[in-house]
Amino acid sequence: MYDELTEVDIKKMRQEIDHRVRVLRPQLIEEVQTARAFGDLSENFEYKCAKQAKNRNDSRIRYLERMIRTAKVIRVDDGGDTINLFDRVTIYNEMVKQEMTIRIVTTLRQDALKGLISKESPVGKALMGHAVGDRVEVEVSPTMKYFVEIRAIEKGQDDESLEISAY
Repeated sequence: MYDELTEVDIKKMRQEIDHRVRVLRPQLIEEVQTARAFGDLSENFEYKCAKQAKNRNDSRIRYLERMIRTAKVIRVDDGGDTINLFDRVTIYNEMVKQEMTIRIVTTLRQDALKGLISKESPVGKALMGHAVGDRVEVEVSPTMKYFVEIRAIEKGQDDESLEISAY
C-alpha cells in the first residue's frame, strides 16, 4: 500500500524530519539526561515524561521516513472544468440540506474540521472528475449513501500553505 503524495508533500515531510532530527532530538535527549539525574527512575515522573516525548519524536521520524519511502509521487493536473486535487468546491448536501465549501487535498494534508477533505475519502472519491451542476452519489458504506450537487469549483494549486497532519 502506498500513499499518493505530491512533491510539496514530500518536501514538507523532509523539512519536518530535518527539524525533528537536528533540533528536537538533541533537546529531548538532554531533557532525558537531566530528568535521569533527579534520582530513582522507578518514581521519577519527569524522566518518564521526557522518555515518552523522545520516543514520540523518534516514532514520528520513522513514520515520515516510511511515508516517503513508500509514496507514489503524483502530479497535479489542471483538470479543465472538472474537480481535481486542491480545488475548492461548493456542494449542496441533499441529506442535511446544507451548502458547504470544501477543498480536495492529499491524505497527508486532510483536516475535516477545516474543510480539507482527502481525495481518498468517500466525498473526495465521489467528486473527483465531476463538473458544476453534476449530482453525485457519495457512498459511505454499502448501506449509507447520499447525494450532493456541485454548485461551484474554484481551481486551486498545490502550495505550501497547507500543513501536513500529525498522525
